[in-house]
Amino acid sequence: MHWLPALDTALFRLVNLAWSNPFFDRVMPWLSGNVLFLPFLLAAVGYLIWRFRLKGALCVAMLLLIVPLGDSFVSSTIKRAISRPRPFVTLSDATQRVGTTSPYASMPSSHAANWFAATMILGIYFRRSVRVMLPLAVAVSYSRVYNGVHYPADVLAGAILGAGYGAAGVFTIQTAWRWLGKKFFPRWHEQLPSLIAGELVRNSAERSGASAVPSELNDHWLRAGYLLILILTLARWGYLASGIIELSEDEAYQWHWSKHLALSYYSKPPLIAYTQFLGTSLWGDNAFGVRFFSPLIAATLGVMLLRFFAREVSARVGFYLVLMVTAAPLLSIGATLMTVDPLSVLFWTAAMLAGWRAIRPEAGTRAWFWVGLWMGMGFLSKYTELFQIPCWAVFFALWRPARVHLRRPGPWLALAVNALAALPVILWNQQHHWITATHVAGNAGLDHPWHFNWENIFYFITQEVFLLNPVFYFSTAWAVIAFGRAGRNDPRLVYFFSMGVPVFLVYLGWAFYSRVLPNWIAPAILPLFCLNLIYWEQRHERGGWFVRPWQIAGVVFGVAVALLLHDTAMIGRLTGVPVAAEYDPMRRVRGWQNAATMVGAARTTFEAEGKPVFIIGGHYGITSLISFYLPEARARVPDDPLVYFRSATIPENQFFFWPGYEHRKGQNALYVTRLVKPAPVPESLQREFETVTPVADLPVLDRGQVLHVLQIFECRNLR
Repeated sequence: MHWLPALDTALFRLVNLAWSNPFFDRVMPWLSGNVLFLPFLLAAVGYLIWRFRLKGALCVAMLLLIVPLGDSFVSSTIKRAISRPRPFVTLSDATQRVGTTSPYASMPSSHAANWFAATMILGIYFRRSVRVMLPLAVAVSYSRVYNGVHYPADVLAGAILGAGYGAAGVFTIQTAWRWLGKKFFPRWHEQLPSLIAGELVRNSAERSGASAVPSELNDHWLRAGYLLILILTLARWGYLASGIIELSEDEAYQWHWSKHLALSYYSKPPLIAYTQFLGTSLWGDNAFGVRFFSPLIAATLGVMLLRFFAREVSARVGFYLVLMVTAAPLLSIGATLMTVDPLSVLFWTAAMLAGWRAIRPEAGTRAWFWVGLWMGMGFLSKYTELFQIPCWAVFFALWRPARVHLRRPGPWLALAVNALAALPVILWNQQHHWITATHVAGNAGLDHPWHFNWENIFYFITQEVFLLNPVFYFSTAWAVIAFGRAGRNDPRLVYFFSMGVPVFLVYLGWAFYSRVLPNWIAPAILPLFCLNLIYWEQRHERGGWFVRPWQIAGVVFGVAVALLLHDTAMIGRLTGVPVAAEYDPMRRVRGWQNAATMVGAARTTFEAEGKPVFIIGGHYGITSLISFYLPEARARVPDDPLVYFRSATIPENQFFFWPGYEHRKGQNALYVTRLVKPAPVPESLQREFETVTPVADLPVLDRGQVLHVLQIFECRNLR
């Protein structure tokens, strides 16, 4: 069968070289990706929904669900498995007409797969669309060969693959609806028996004016919420298992903590270490094990909020809240990364919902025990949880009927349980000279004088607008402002206002003094979203016709942004302009496997001199990432580490409290740091080793881009 590759290469040269011309040289790169594609796509989505209503919305939903999942899981998985070199890698005469791209991802073509999947889905719903979509799909596929980044076989395989999973996805979802709809959503299934036809059937009861029983519809929305949460959880686990992203610095750092279980740690409480310990005990020391509990925490939050809204407002609003959380980029990303924030948000929300039960007139002291327990668990997750105590003070100040509880033992029991939970952190800090207090004060900027800084305010607000979704951010701000007039008579609005707004205002005020990171307000987001939904649901019931369109627009926009943030390489494939490394938000979770491999190779070369070589990291992040991604280093944590943080006279991070490399006297070391700007060798290394020699800076490539640059020094003979 050797004639097949020969034919493939001959056809490639025919298209890429023999048929080249100035007109195609301009048109074909534009077809492969251009800046007009995303605006056109958004306009097309809007037109489909506006023109065809339900049928258009179902088609858009299929496109948003199937095409990105097929691209991220099916096409990308096959690419990594085959790793076929692109034509410009193996053929010296190939002409590459588009920008940088991963050199070993030729088979299959993702462009062809995506376009033919979209063509198939649109063709199932609107047959005449094939007249437009099929020529476009063929033209885009042809452009990939003409531009020198795919062989003809690659685009043929991509076209077959995309059309296949496009059709299979639609008919699988249709079959599932026929079975699940009849069983769990009988009224909805009766009205919409086919997702493909996209037409509502009005039964005799509706024609006669009879309406559905409210409890029945509430049950339908509740089941739909459970199903949505299940799908999202499985999708997130699949995303983590796919290996599209690697660990961040903090995740690898806290994985180190899980190998040294303690009462607390230098910068954070202990619960993140125990959570990662449990995850890696179940799944092994890999990225999936580290992050396993993050999607599970998101699912738990979704179920808690869905059930709360089903009881206190309506299950339909609770279902929308689950969508809203998914469409807020900060929360969507937080459902995959395993840092302290998912735990903090989980226990803040659990304490908040338990507190709503506790403030009921009929509630007993036992209800307050759960409030204290969840607040205590929140403190063991992140110190921000202390803000919930003043939030309770705000609520009691604003809602007079709740003050009766202050004369009862309940709230004081909650405070006592919370204080009891803080004992491990207090004991550890008492043993370590209260180092956490010093560190947290430094992070808050208390070690430098006050100066007003508009740049910090601008950074904080713009980051929050984008990461919370502009539609949700401004509608929440409107609800908060309107609360003063409309909310005083609704205890739900008062309660969620009290549980969210004070935290946001504290950090907004702090931004006048110091840099505030956008994730610091994470615990306040869900109560603010609850306030948002309750307020706007009341507006909708009073005739606010504009509420639903804006809510739908917010979800569609947010889901699209969240999908792109989960794999920013899609932006380059869509627009033809890859995201520059310095602006790529995925930069912090990509390239570290390659970096560790390069450091391992440098260590092997250095060991050829005849002495053992260990590794010293210049930052806790690079130290942790090399420890995790270098197999021989990971296997030696924690008993006999191969990678250490540079020695220091005062604590800079948790590595200070673990054994150092003093026992390796006479050995050589590689000092590795991430090069942000040229920096001199630390004086401590020059004192510790006889000689310190710089090695050439190593660029770390991922998907054809330089994401990081490592600065490496050879350190000889530890004194």
